[in-house]
Amino acid sequence: MTSVVENTDIPEWIIQELHPSTLSLSEQRQELQWFKSQAVPFTGLTIRVVSEHIDTHLYESEVLAKAFYDLTGIHVIHELTGEDDVIKKISAQIVTGLNLYDAYINDSDLIGSHFRSGAITTISELLTFKSGQYTLPTLDLNDFIGLQFTRDPFGIIYQLPDQQFVNLYWYRSDWFENPRFKAQFKQQYGYELAVPQNWQAYEDIARFFTDDIKTIDGIRVYGHMDYAATDPSLGWRISDAWLSMAGVGDKGLPNGLPVDEWGIRVENCHPVGASVSRGGALNSPAAIYALDKYVDWLKYAPAEARSLTFSEAGKWLATGKIAQQIFWYSAFVSDLTQPNLPIVDAQGMPKWKVAPSPVGQYWQKGMKSGYQDAGAWTFLKNTPKDRQIAAWLYAQFLVSKSVSLKKTLVGFTPIRLSDIESDVMSKKAPYLGGLVEFYRSNARNVWTPTGSNVPDYPNMAGFWWQYVSKIVDGTYTPKQGLDAFAKRVDDHLAQLEQTMVDTQCAPKMNPIKAESFWLSQPGSPKPLDQSVIKGQTLPYEEAIRVWN
Repeated sequence: MTSVVENTDIPEWIIQELHPSTLSLSEQRQELQWFKSQAVPFTGLTIRVVSEHIDTHLYESEVLAKAFYDLTGIHVIHELTGEDDVIKKISAQIVTGLNLYDAYINDSDLIGSHFRSGAITTISELLTFKSGQYTLPTLDLNDFIGLQFTRDPFGIIYQLPDQQFVNLYWYRSDWFENPRFKAQFKQQYGYELAVPQNWQAYEDIARFFTDDIKTIDGIRVYGHMDYAATDPSLGWRISDAWLSMAGVGDKGLPNGLPVDEWGIRVENCHPVGASVSRGGALNSPAAIYALDKYVDWLKYAPAEARSLTFSEAGKWLATGKIAQQIFWYSAFVSDLTQPNLPIVDAQGMPKWKVAPSPVGQYWQKGMKSGYQDAGAWTFLKNTPKDRQIAAWLYAQFLVSKSVSLKKTLVGFTPIRLSDIESDVMSKKAPYLGGLVEFYRSNARNVWTPTGSNVPDYPNMAGFWWQYVSKIVDGTYTPKQGLDAFAKRVDDHLAQLEQTMVDTQCAPKMNPIKAESFWLSQPGSPKPLDQSVIKGQTLPYEEAIRVWN
């Protein structure tokens, strides 16, 4: 590689570090040279950005920020913190008007807040600033797979995707293919041990490994893994589409219409209520079912699960003690592909696979199937313009074609279709248990983030863990907890209706009606379904066809 680096304007180590790329070497040099040239007015400037702490952002902070400085002379302090703290910081800057950070990488889940706030410099504005002088000519917006998640209801782009990961069904394919286990499961449950298609099959398999198999090679094993600590991440566990997987919302992508995966009913872009009495579904029979299963299945997980957070639980699969996990984030791929793990064979091939998530009793075809996290660049209007543009250059550098493929191989959080379809990813695919197949399929459009229906994500997201934690610890039954939760959301929406008078798509609350009225209407909220469901499974090869 060293012998072919001819352009002395570009530090040699950067060219070597950013390999492979979908660009040719000359194209990559040309793209990097653009950053060097456009950054001249900002040389010597120090900018501050912040993102959540995952492998992708760690690479950005430790390696790519240095590369950007060596290339442009712009020093970047790229801070890492918890996702909840990122939301608090961006909210604080909006409220105080202080320039705390020059850009944020925050989830596109905030899109509903962003477009209603009036505080965001849109990506559409940055693209056209000074006739696009600071827009990378090779940015290629059509190549971004998550851009649909960062637009408001009117098509305006508010955020630029930086990384994406998805929640999927994860399982030990080697155990599921074990002839003894297959025969025993078939004898006990009457159908094949394979990829579960519904929650009943998942529950049967969880019980089978936890209560029937119990140990493998002398090690205690479990048929389920989860987390339930009283922590903000407990809220994500449920708000990140658990209700939609159960079938709480309505059909229609990306989030269900008129009722979305938060159980919020929206009419003409205006949220009108979350409780069943206002036409929502947050405390509907389907939502109660979803929380009941979440809590009940903890008995099939290790006892420690009740005290684990999102990050802590993610490390458990690498121990080799877990048979399956219904709600697994692909941000942990790199943790599960390291050599010498009990879930990786001697050739470096995973003993596990990912597949479409099984769905609950109320789910219907045409509904959202799961959640995808889309961390995206957000710029605030109260940032001084020179600092904002310098941060805009840094953001474009981190998502450029010179950088994106290498970054994908580090964190496995792809954002570009060209990277996903590259020969490099084809060669890597067998080592990633089905992740590449997911992103090459239409499923990348069916697993979606929180949508634009949530008008105040920073405050409303916190409601989830406060109420779910009380359901987990037994303070509330699922019905009691969700009734209280739905009322809290309705009360907050009603407050926003008063304070967002001149805001587009502000809440306009429905009047309270008897729950029986709404439960008798078509769609969501759906009436109680007490039918007996039989577990259904499919071989992996058939199960993944749903992605095509």
